Amino acid sequence: MEQSKNKKILIHACCGICSGYPISLLKEMGYEPVVYFCNSNLDTEEEFARRLEAQKIVCMYHWVDLIVEDYRHAEFLEKVRGLENEPERGKRCDVCIEMRLKQTVKKAKELGIKYFTTSLVISPHKNFAKITETGKRLEDGAEYIAIDFKKKDGFLKTNRLSKDLGIYRQNYCGCEFSKRVPLPETK
Repeated sequence: MEQSKNKKILIHACCGICSGYPISLLKEMGYEPVVYFCNSNLDTEEEFARRLEAQKIVCMYHWVDLIVEDYRHAEFLEKVRGLENEPERGKRCDVCIEMRLKQTVKKAKELGIKYFTTSLVISPHKNFAKITETGKRLEDGAEYIAIDFKKKDGFLKTNRLSKDLGIYRQNYCGCEFSKRVPLPETK
């Protein structure tokens, strides 16, 4: 990908752990990341607050701006109604990811930011190609920048940074349905 000199990019961040390395990589690539914490999928307000606190620490560490979307879990539950028993990485997850990326595009346009991406793709539990297809399909006045943050040990680097910063490390994706089969611990 060619160098992007001081171009703002809105990065949807699912949590502080997942966004640590992507923020630094985007900066190395010449982007000026603005973090967008938009996660109404999280199962409780307490979980939302814990992940937001971790996100604030990561943003302070990187000296980047943070925009926080209101927590509206009822809207998430309405969107996934009928998909509660879907397996992880199934249709419910597709709807959840699309919902958050749609909000990210809307926020990017509102802020006049031409580019957007998501930290979701750093997880080995997420499908990079599927998320990229969703991001590209949702482009509407903002261009989705597809970067596989897992490459070059990105997942290891982001986990190391989260440990160094001592931030909250969750063991499930976020919604109450994902708690049925928690994600394996990362080292």
